[in-house]
This record gives sequence, structure tokens and C-alpha cells, in this order.
Amino acid sequence: MNLIPLAVVFFIVGLFVASGIRVIKEYERGVVLRLGSYTGTPKGPGLIWIIPAIDRMFTVDLRVVARDVPPQDVITHDNVSVKVNAVIYFRVVHPDKAVLNVENYLYATSQYAQTTLRAILGQVELDDLLAERERINQQLQTVIDRHTDPWGVKVTSVELKHVDLPQEMQRAMARQAEAERYRRAKIIAAEGEMQAAGKLGEAAEVIGRSPGAMTLRYLQTLQEVAVENNSTTLFPVPIDLLEGIRKFNSEPGELPLPKVKVEGADV
Repeated sequence: MNLIPLAVVFFIVGLFVASGIRVIKEYERGVVLRLGSYTGTPKGPGLIWIIPAIDRMFTVDLRVVARDVPPQDVITHDNVSVKVNAVIYFRVVHPDKAVLNVENYLYATSQYAQTTLRAILGQVELDDLLAERERINQQLQTVIDRHTDPWGVKVTSVELKHVDLPQEMQRAMARQAEAERYRRAKIIAAEGEMQAAGKLGEAAEVIGRSPGAMTLRYLQTLQEVAVENNSTTLFPVPIDLLEGIRKFNSEPGELPLPKVKVEGADV
């Protein structure tokens, strides 16, 4: 009967000790407050013991957290209204700061990412937003990380996911792209014509140095036409004859009229 009080004491002490045992995982750290004061160093990982009813422990996850930034209505620098959403990757590097300096570091980081997204994208033009996402992502990451550093949060990356353009802007961009392709096609065709003209000029010089080359080329053309379309009739006209007619028409003066013999007089 004398052992019962001792057993009760041992049971109470064992229960008191067991209630203070905590297991902290490898990717977690524990921030212990003793009577409201920080003990000085994060606890864990492994098995730790805190004083029940005196110590209070906050467990902080050190793994990378991926949070969706809700779609934000943004007006770009060139006054185009777009809707942009993003994803932010961050992790806690100082568990004590994440507990002592901010009420809820997850909510605070998400809210600051939304405001920074609107502020940064409002300073860029639409073309830069679509073409220079890497630079904008880096700028967002730098700004958010600088402001979350006092909270013990390290922002590793910010990625723009989707840019929702108005229908009118999509049609305007489609027309612009079509006009750009048409312009390039005309430039390519003009360059082809210029190259072809140069080659024709070189060919004319070669033919001009060889009198028989024109005749051979003429016969070759007749052969090609005869193969493709047998019903075609060709009337060869010498180029020299056309040149003579042109020179004759270009000379000043009137053409001589033929004489007609009439009875009793010559007209």
C-alpha cells in the first residue's frame, strides 16, 4: 500500500515527460518560445523535448513552396489591358524570422507577389511582356526576394504562366503579323527579281559576244514550245528587221508618194 503514492508520482512524472516529447522531421525546424521568449536556436530535426505548459513550439517547413498568383488585371505602359497570372517558388531559410517577424509568411508572400506583379508589369509595354518574359521573371524575383528577406523567406523563382489578351488586341496582332509576312514576301520577291535581272544582264553580255548564240537560243526556245504545245504556230521575225523599221519611223520627213499615170497627165 505504501508503493501506490510512489507509483502515482512516477506516473505523473512520466506523463509530464512524455507530453513534452516532439519529433521534428528532416525538412522541418522547430521554433520554441519559453514563456513567450525565443530560446535562441531552431530545434531539430529528430527527437526533442520541451517543457510542457511553459514552452510552445512552432514547426516551420523548409521545403520549396509553389504558390499560384491569382490572375491580375494589369494596364501595361502602352495602355493595353491584360490579365496575367503567375506562379512563385519560395522556401524558408530562417525559421525564427518566419515565426517572429510575420504573422503568416505564406499569406504575406502571396499578397506581396500580387502587388509586385501589377507594379512591375505596369511599367513594361505589351511587346516586351510577350517577348522578354525571362527578364521580367528575373526582375519580379529580385524585387519580391528583397522585400521578403526580413521574413526569412527566399524567393527562388517567379514565372509568368499566362497572358490573357482582349479579343480586339488579338485581332490587331493577327493583322499586324499578316502584314509583316506580306511585307517580307514582297521583299523576297523583289530581291529575286533583282538577282534574276543581274543574271539576265550577264547572259545578254555573253550572247552579245557570240553572234551565233542568239540563233541557238532561238532554236532551243522553238524546241521547248514544240514539245509543250504542238498546236502553237510560230512566225519568226528577225530582230534586225524590227530595228530597221524603228529607225525608219524615227527619221524626219514625209514618205514619197507613188506616181499614178492618168490619161493626159502624170499625177
